[in-house]
Amino acid sequence: MAQPPLIAKRDAFQHALLAWYRVHQRKLPWRTAPSLYKTVVSEFMLQQTQVKTVLPYLARWVEVFPDFKALAAASEEQVVKNWEGLGYYTRARNLHKLAKALTALPAIPETREAWMELPGIGPYTSAAITSISFGTPAAVVDGNVVRILTRLTADATPFRDSASASKALAPLADALLNHDEPGDHNQAMMELGATVCHRNNPLCTICPVLKLCTAGRSGDPEAYPKLAAKVIEQRAVSRVWCMRAGKLLLHRTAGDSRRLANMHELPAAEHLGLAESVFTGPHAKLLAKKKRGITRFAITESIYALPASSLPRTSLDREGLVWVAVNDNVWRSRARW
Repeated sequence: MAQPPLIAKRDAFQHALLAWYRVHQRKLPWRTAPSLYKTVVSEFMLQQTQVKTVLPYLARWVEVFPDFKALAAASEEQVVKNWEGLGYYTRARNLHKLAKALTALPAIPETREAWMELPGIGPYTSAAITSISFGTPAAVVDGNVVRILTRLTADATPFRDSASASKALAPLADALLNHDEPGDHNQAMMELGATVCHRNNPLCTICPVLKLCTAGRSGDPEAYPKLAAKVIEQRAVSRVWCMRAGKLLLHRTAGDSRRLANMHELPAAEHLGLAESVFTGPHAKLLAKKKRGITRFAITESIYALPASSLPRTSLDREGLVWVAVNDNVWRSRARW
């Protein structure tokens, strides 16, 4: 993807971006009192979470776990407890694993390649951490950067998703990177996207790189980035409400699951090895039906009450199933599920 006009003006772009950043950057704890630990924790917390939400959590976190050693020594339960409210708990578990891995090393690695080998670290996180903390010339490409780059160049490519956009735009991000100050450059790009180059109603009149922005000068920045039309896949899930001796049958997701690791949920038919015909039989009673959307899926969930006596023993003995004691409030709430 050649962008010669913009690349030819790279020096002007870098100068305008950094001059703006030094004046207008937000005063954030991982910037005002920088440390590798704060940078790492903030990068994990900021994944799919806004800065204003992260700030109080980060402050409490560093009080409880002031460094990698303290975090590594904590139990998983302590880590998850202090993460409560931020969601996406896999981030907390990966951060915990990372702390253990780092404290087991003779020295903290400084290269992007070495960080990529560590738990919970991907292309974006490795670039952010090593550029900010060690001055590694690695460009970050997140949603903010994708938005800026596609508007700068009026790139009309219909990207399938954010991952494909990031991959396609990585060469351009690398070409524009200020190798003398890669950490500040990356933070400036993210700051510009977060505070000026908004998805909707971008503040083009105060943008430091407006003169270099094709979409901004054309007056149609919100047309970028282009996204390919999503194909929504319909899915139906049948879940079971089963009580036995005052305990509710739940399914516990695997600890290494990418989403909702170690979380409990009502078991689906697949967790019990049940055919869908069971839910039209005489023992099943429909309690609730709800619809929800997740990325490219439209999911209809139906929850059925089934007595334990109607289920094969082989179903109840399957891996991941647990019986959990519930109180009257939980029992009364079942009609809302």
